[in-house]
Amino acid sequence: MYIIYFDENKYSTDNPYFFIGGVLIEENNLSAYETELIKIQYKYLNSQYLTKETELHGKEIFHGKGNFKKVQVDTRMNLLEDIANFIISFKIPIRIVCLDVNAHKKRYTYPIDEYNWSLTLFLERVCDYLDRVEDIAIVFGDYEKDKMQKSINSFCSFKMYNTPYYFGRDINALKDTIYYISSQNSRFMQLADIVIYMASRYKMIQNRYNNNTTIKYLDDKLKKIWEKILSGTDCFLQESPKK
Repeated sequence: MYIIYFDENKYSTDNPYFFIGGVLIEENNLSAYETELIKIQYKYLNSQYLTKETELHGKEIFHGKGNFKKVQVDTRMNLLEDIANFIISFKIPIRIVCLDVNAHKKRYTYPIDEYNWSLTLFLERVCDYLDRVEDIAIVFGDYEKDKMQKSINSFCSFKMYNTPYYFGRDINALKDTIYYISSQNSRFMQLADIVIYMASRYKMIQNRYNNNTTIKYLDDKLKKIWEKILSGTDCFLQESPKK
């Protein structure tokens, strides 16, 4: 069995792409993965406990905010590098959906909200993977009070009637419901947060720079780290709407 942890970003005018996705954790390897994540946390925050003060957020690590406000740039980038090496060494599968929000709203007269549309696609891609490995999973999302009940209701509907639209499919490999938990209380939810932040930032970097623009140091570091992940593990990103 797999345990799926997913998170999402907040899109903006500067980066009008909604990302949702996360990591697919094989149950049999859960203890080994957790041990390595504890080592990484202790290395940078000198604690093994799950508290607000030891929470890892991709955005805070990158920008030097929150728990990383006074941490040097290279140390923060080394942390992201260690996370990437962890993902690659264990070949942890990643599934992500990137929604162009403006294009999505233009395409449909009554567009489904970006969260539930993207969540639907993400669950479909997770099930594609589970079909391939002939396994089942349960799903955990980052706690979002305003989105939780609608998403759970949609999930139940998908299990009964398949996901909607022409290319819809069953999601019966996903069991029970979507569980929503605080990222503060789960290292794997924090891992999903970091993955989604790096994927989102990478998209912004691609759109911001061209061949005649000198890329900023931090963006260049993150770009190389994310490209290392892309080439080092089973990472699939679906863009919507299709170009």
